[in-house]
Amino acid sequence: MSARNSRARMLAAAAITVVTLTLAACNNGEGVKDEGASAISSATQSPLATAKPSPPPAKATEGTSTGADQAADDTTDSTKAPDSTASKDSTGSKDSVPTSTRCTSTTTRTTATEVSRPLNHMLLTVTNTGAGNCNLIGYPAVRFSEAQSVPPAFEDSKPQAVVTLAPGESGYASVLLSSGDGSGSNGYTAKTLAVLLNNSTGDAANPSLPAKGVWIDDTITVTYWQSTMADALTW
Repeated sequence: MSARNSRARMLAAAAITVVTLTLAACNNGEGVKDEGASAISSATQSPLATAKPSPPPAKATEGTSTGADQAADDTTDSTKAPDSTASKDSTGSKDSVPTSTRCTSTTTRTTATEVSRPLNHMLLTVTNTGAGNCNLIGYPAVRFSEAQSVPPAFEDSKPQAVVTLAPGESGYASVLLSSGDGSGSNGYTAKTLAVLLNNSTGDAANPSLPAKGVWIDDTITVTYWQSTMADALTW
């Protein structure tokens, strides 16, 4: 055998040994091929499989409202009907208290009576004959017969409040017709009388005077309307 043939056989035997070792490594799972497969598997694993899931949103605890819930509550509150109790209060007082207006000659009866005390005085009485309350404002404007003006009022007789007459009630004012000591002038006998109830406004009432008439001079003065006869005759 030549040296060349001996060398070829040695190389062939070495090659068979390498192939045998490689196959053995593949069969027992410890070869280079297994390591490569493991690395590829790790590198190509899906991100979705490894990523941690996001935690669920925190559940609102009892008594705590979210922004949407608060907005819904605000809308509900804004559309609630007004409190019926407040409506009753606002209308109840109006309905329970009659509306007062000025007394007029069409809803009252006016009389004029001479009195013995005080001297030279006449009492005016106005009675409410209407269905509702009415007010006597200020003092009466009286005009006797041919008088050109109405007499002034005793300012000290002005009451603290307007005289309000319920149906059937009366208000009073007195008229000083003439001076008791004869100091007055321009006297005359008056047989007719017109009375404007509220400071020269409204229709006039025309109460009857005594048939002989009443004596008038330039000291004539009236009181403001009073709620009692005694107060009216004080002046």
